[in-house]
Amino acid sequence: MEIALFEARKAAAVGEVPIGAVIRDDLTDTVLVSAHNKVEQLLDPTAHAEILAIREATSVLGTKVLSNCTIFVTLEPCAMCAQAISLAKLKRLIFGAYDPKGGGVEHGGRIFDRATCNHRPEVIGGWHEREASELLSSFFQQLRES
Repeated sequence: MEIALFEARKAAAVGEVPIGAVIRDDLTDTVLVSAHNKVEQLLDPTAHAEILAIREATSVLGTKVLSNCTIFVTLEPCAMCAQAISLAKLKRLIFGAYDPKGGGVEHGGRIFDRATCNHRPEVIGGWHEREASELLSSFFQQLRES
């Protein structure tokens, strides 16, 4: 999660919403990829940290299935990212801050609880929650003051 938080800080430094993601190969216990939001940079509403990390990890491993991997994200994934996590069949999702407004795992769409969801990863929320929440709060406070 430390690497995901580092990625989130990198995002904030370039004006992106500070969300970072890391995918670890659980078989080798190595970090495969890390990413942060690039929505503004790429002018792409789908360029969330999770999506970018999944795309890169599947490329690195040469497969569309990440069933031996864990994704660490600083914020509860939105519905789009939760669905991508399901489709990639990630084994585990560990996230920092909860997102009552835009989350798609514990809030909102609750993607993994849907009958149409073909894969539900193990979910652990609230990991480094305070640090992740403070990073987001600080970012949006600075935006409001600008």
